[in-house]
Amino acid sequence: MADLRAGLIGLGMMGRHHGRVLGSLEGVQLVAVADASGQDPHGVAPGNVVLRTVQDLIEARIDYAMVAVPTIYHEEIGLALAEAGIHAMIEKPLAQDTPSAQRLAKAFVDRGLIGAVGHIERYNPALQQVRSRLEHGELGTVFQVVTRRQGPFPARIADVGVVKDLGTHDIDLTAWVIGSPYATISARTAYRSGRQHEDLVAITGSLADGTVTNHLVNWLSPFKERVTIITGERGAFIADTLTADLTFHANGSVATTWSDVARFRGVSEGDMVRYAISKPEPLRLEHEAFRDAVLGKGSDIVTMAQGLDTVRVAEAAIEAARTGTTITL
Repeated sequence: MADLRAGLIGLGMMGRHHGRVLGSLEGVQLVAVADASGQDPHGVAPGNVVLRTVQDLIEARIDYAMVAVPTIYHEEIGLALAEAGIHAMIEKPLAQDTPSAQRLAKAFVDRGLIGAVGHIERYNPALQQVRSRLEHGELGTVFQVVTRRQGPFPARIADVGVVKDLGTHDIDLTAWVIGSPYATISARTAYRSGRQHEDLVAITGSLADGTVTNHLVNWLSPFKERVTIITGERGAFIADTLTADLTFHANGSVATTWSDVARFRGVSEGDMVRYAISKPEPLRLEHEAFRDAVLGKGSDIVTMAQGLDTVRVAEAAIEAARTGTTITL
């Protein structure tokens, strides 16, 4: 069987990583790259002519495209690919706002095309382990999901704020890991770096199954942190998605007879386990899943309908911060 012909549009910081993986993906041939600048600053596809537009990419007779352009261009490029009958995976968030995301999702569904969103955290080995263990009931009833995603400001991001750029990671992974959509959301934002978009957000919400959520996201910290903590009736999982490490802190089974300590500690401390897990690269897993979906094989991709849901929640968080209210989704 001939290799799938893949195209990549957007050769910036994320595009270079997509190009690296596509260039070495089994069953796929990266045949065309495009960027509005006409340049390939990171050497994504040496030897390839750098095209400039999505129409140029379409004319290269590709089977599917990876879209890694700034968010404000997702709708325009995605709709052009759908109109041409080309499957596409679009970097997260799916689009800059809910109406744009709706139009994109509808266009791909209406034409029977495979459309996906690059929510890469779903492919992080630590979070995949958590989801599997939760499905097997290892934590019992889940009470709370807390995420922290902090770091310095990336100068490459100019078209959206921290909620849509980084916060969408946590919104998507939380609903996916728990298997329940968001029901309510409230938030507070801050603007500290002199930009028109927010650079800090604290989000509190609840999922439809009653799980309480909390997300702290900012571009103002001098350190990088990517942590997800899931607490339930049997203990807590802590996933560090920077290192793909997963630990489990069990509730203690040994009774504390010292009454003052027992009252102070509440749930007692039990064993702590750091799991030894396989750690394949999440981006490669994401591309393998999309390739398989295009080939008609069973594959766990992030659909555009799911990407649309994440955009809706992100916009609700921004609106909740603006109005000082809790929004029911």
